Amino acid sequence: MHIFQSLTNKKLLLSIALSGLIGEIAFELYAWLISPVLFGVTLQPSNLVIALTAKFTGVKLSHAVAFPLHFIIGALGFGLFTYFIRLVMPNKVWLTGIASGFILWVVAQGILAPVIGRTFMMGFGTYTQSSFVGHVGMTLIMAHVMALAFRRLGSGSATPAH
Repeated sequence: MHIFQSLTNKKLLLSIALSGLIGEIAFELYAWLISPVLFGVTLQPSNLVIALTAKFTGVKLSHAVAFPLHFIIGALGFGLFTYFIRLVMPNKVWLTGIASGFILWVVAQGILAPVIGRTFMMGFGTYTQSSFVGHVGMTLIMAHVMALAFRRLGSGSATPAH
């Protein structure tokens, strides 16, 4: 119950949203600018959103709709997920970031990609390798921004002081 009571704290929610937003922006910059240079592929998770939506609803989203939808999921959902992992390991910022990113990467490449007909982990090719770097990098940033925000709020623990 403490977790959900904590989520009513406006400063906590703002910290999670801010860390998620900064992490997601970093992910998109990596996906579009750095990944093509390092791995030769541009990460486009909006394609996953398009395929999943079509499979489960029959609706074909455009990239103009799927991109902001993934961005919102990444900024808010992944920020919140990183916060929940932080609750398990409140004083281990690096581990929180690595664990969160690893889990999100496995979900994206190992579970959701096969749901839409791609091979498990997409054959561990360059796209999957780059996706690993992007997901772990994003959540490392989220975990560090979250830790900084919580310290600024006056608490070094998993949740800011009430």
